[in-house]
Parts: sequence; C-alpha cells; structure tokens
Amino acid sequence: MIADVVIAGGGPNGLMLACELSLAGVRPLVLERLFEPSQEPKANGLLGQVVKMLDHRGLHERLSGSPEPPRPNSAYFMFGAMGLDLSLLEDSPVYALPVPQRRIVEVLQDRAIELGVDIRRGHEVVGLSQDDDAVTIDITGPDGVYHLRAGYLIGADGAHSTTRKLSGIEFPGITYGRMTVRSAHATVPADWVDPANGALNVPGYGAVMPFLPHRTEHGGFSYAPMPGHPPLVSTNEWDQPATDAPMSLEELRASIRRVLGVDVPLGPPDGQGPHALRRLTGGNTRIAERFAHGRVFLIGDAAHVFAATAGGPGLNLGLQDASNLGWKLAAEIRGSAPPGLLNTYETERRSAAHRMVVNAQAQAALIAPGSDVTGLRELFTELLRDPNTVRRLAELTAGADIRYDMGDPKPHPLTGRFAPDLELHTPTGPVRLAELTRTARPLLLDLTEGASLTQAPALRHDQVDIVTARPQPDGPTALLLRPDGYVAWASASPHPDSAETETLRAALQRWFGALEPARI
Repeated sequence: MIADVVIAGGGPNGLMLACELSLAGVRPLVLERLFEPSQEPKANGLLGQVVKMLDHRGLHERLSGSPEPPRPNSAYFMFGAMGLDLSLLEDSPVYALPVPQRRIVEVLQDRAIELGVDIRRGHEVVGLSQDDDAVTIDITGPDGVYHLRAGYLIGADGAHSTTRKLSGIEFPGITYGRMTVRSAHATVPADWVDPANGALNVPGYGAVMPFLPHRTEHGGFSYAPMPGHPPLVSTNEWDQPATDAPMSLEELRASIRRVLGVDVPLGPPDGQGPHALRRLTGGNTRIAERFAHGRVFLIGDAAHVFAATAGGPGLNLGLQDASNLGWKLAAEIRGSAPPGLLNTYETERRSAAHRMVVNAQAQAALIAPGSDVTGLRELFTELLRDPNTVRRLAELTAGADIRYDMGDPKPHPLTGRFAPDLELHTPTGPVRLAELTRTARPLLLDLTEGASLTQAPALRHDQVDIVTARPQPDGPTALLLRPDGYVAWASASPHPDSAETETLRAALQRWFGALEPARI
C-alpha cells in the first residue's frame, strides 16, 4: 500500500487530520482537486473550543501572529442576533481567533509539509471499492486516471463529498429556501465609525456594534471590520424574488434600505482582493446517516452541514472531527487500539453535530421575521439578564457544553470535557498545560502530594506521558488527557485511594489498551 491513510480533500479539515496522523507516526497522503489553494473569501475566523485545541498543537501562535496564548472574550458575543453580555460570567467559554480561511489553509499546509505529509494537488477521487484489508481508490490526476490501495480513506471533500456519495452514505436533513444572504467587502463613511468601540453609527437607525448582527422585522444586518481587510457588510432577508443577475454593491445597498429603513452608502473595497461579493439563497442542515462505512470515514462538511449560523460552525466542528479521529485511527493502524475505540469517533462527533443542529435551528427561529418572533425575542432579552442563561448559550455557541461519556460511573466534573487552562509548576519550571500536549500523546498529569500516582508502577503505560507538578489550590489533583485534549479521568483527592486508582487504571485500559495485572 502506498499510504496508511488517503485523505480526499486538502482544505483545513483534511490538512488538520494529516498533521494529527503524522504526529502519531502514520503515513497520510492528501489528494486535493484544486491545483492551488482557493483564494475565495470563506470563513473569517474560528470560535470556541477549537481555538484551545489549536493552542494544544502550537498552531494558535502561527495563526494569530502573537506569542500570547488564547484569551476568552469577556465582553459580548451574540446568539440569534441578540447580545450575550459575557461580563456577567466569571470565566467566559467564548474564545475567538479572527483569521481568514485561506490563512488557516496556508498555516496547516506548511505544518503538514514540515511533518512530511505527501500533498498531491490536481488529484481527485473518482471511484472506490473496499475489502477487509484495504480501500482501492480510483484517482484522476494531471496524467490521467490511476489506482492505489490504502488502509483507510477519509472524506474531507466538503458538503458535496464524492467520497460520501461513492460510499453510498445518505445525507438526510432539511433544505431551507426562504432566506437570501448578501455579503460584500465594502467601505463605509469613516466618520460613521466610533473610534472607541468600532460601532457603525447609522444616521436614522442607530449604532450597530461590530460583528453583532441586528435583526429587524424585515431582515438582518451586520458589519464586520476584520483586521487587515475592508469591512464585510451583510444582510439577510426572507422571500425575496429570485434573480440570475450578478451580485452588485447596489443590490446590497437596496437590501440594507429594506432591512434598516435607511440608506448606507457603500463604496468599493480598498486594497487587493480577493473581495467578497456574493448572494446565497437557501441553505442546508444535514448530518450523514453514518460517519464511517467499513474503511471509509467522513469529517467536516462531508459529515455535517449547517444553515448560516454565527460563529462558523462547519469549520469549527470539522477541525475537531480531525482531532478526534486522528489519534484513534492511528492507534488502530499501529495495532494498539483497545476494542471499540474507533467506533467512538462517530458516537462522540455525532453528538457534537447534533448540538450544532440545535444551535443552528434555534438561532434561525430567533432571527426570522414576524411580530410573534419579536415577542419571543423580548422574552429572551429578559432571560439574557440571568448569568446562568448567558453561560448556557455561550457554552452552546462555543461548543463547550460537549461532554463525552468516558465510562466512569462517578466522574469528576472535568471528566469528558476539554482540558482546563492550567499554569503548572513542574520540576523543570513553569509551563502551560497546552504546551505539554504539542506531541499529541496521551498525558497523565500528577498534581497529588508527593506525586503518589507516579509512584505506582502498575499505572504506567507505554503510550502515556507522565508529568508531575506542584499541587494547586482548589484545582484537580490529577488529569488523564486523551490526545484530542479531552479529560478521560480526573481526581480531586490529594491522596487518591485504591478505588480511585482503579478507575484510573480502567480509563487507561479503555482508551489506550491493556496494562499489566494491577499491583496497587
């Protein structure tokens, strides 16, 4: 076989998976039909848990251009075009990383090449068959059609995934046809922009905070001044007559006039492009009937798509699909995976996709036109004065409400959740927990008094790194992290007893394979 894994699709999700597999010692081959990375404006950033995940791989600094670790947004965000006052929360779960998708592709491609990944541009999967041992893949490239066999094939080839279709996996869901979204990079009058908070002060309407959509009885409006780019101005309307005419700034101006009831003079964007100027009618919310079929797996938009929702859910979820699948598939290929490990990819990521469906559908209902929706929004505005409600919606938006079942009958509150941000004092000096996970290996963090867990030989595992650090007040005393950053086991006891160490032993076996008989 030419590769352990072939990845169909060289966008962010496919490249992220290639990096994860390479870190785990597996040989991936990436096939991308485009000869050059797309310059089309797409996602404008990343939101939520995925920002912390990228920090765990050392990619946050490359993407942000700053050595500073990610910081949560503690000011405001939005849900259904209503403001979430994050200042009501002691610790905000909303992390944001404003960076265009083409830059994300560039950074991930550079990292994949550093790790020795073979990336073939201008190559596309056109056929496949599989048996118990491998997948036979038909590929068209610059020199014609050729065939190769690989242990696994991953469909990271988007919402219209050829891999999914060739595998016979259905893509059920809902198609929405009422809404039309218009977007363009454009200039606005400079004296309309508030230098203090970046708000766009629209005469006759009022202040529009940056990045926070505004909903009226006639539609929605947003103003997003992305760093280093002209502002992205967008509207959404319902039941607009279809047109085949090319999108124009005048069409967007007319849409703004209908939505806000006033004129906003838009000028052509400054600087070099590419610049957005697009119209999108309708959308889809769909989840594949299964994320795996034999030796074929789906990630990203090939597995799930969502109608337009703030926060770029597709890319956020897709990158985390890659992080979840990578270490599990690598363990299966190496022969070290415990029984059923690979099946947990679909179980866990389908639950995350379902939560995003709830998110997307709830927000779509809250921005729809009509006086009844206006009444619902008035009620929601009252509820959003409650910090508990704000936290719940903030966690839903950020994906921080996802909690995987780790098999512990009495789990610690952190078990099943993404690792907390910890500043650690180790024997070699201070370090952030995220900096200990760059190798994508499992990690047992021992913060117990006297490093009591480290002293138990029966808890050692050749797949797991062990780090000891000074105990912390009011924090966990031990954490077992999976390579994707999720807590597989945790303790709050300074001296874990035999019952707790037995649950740790069970977690090690469940996720990383057999240990020697207990000698605790």
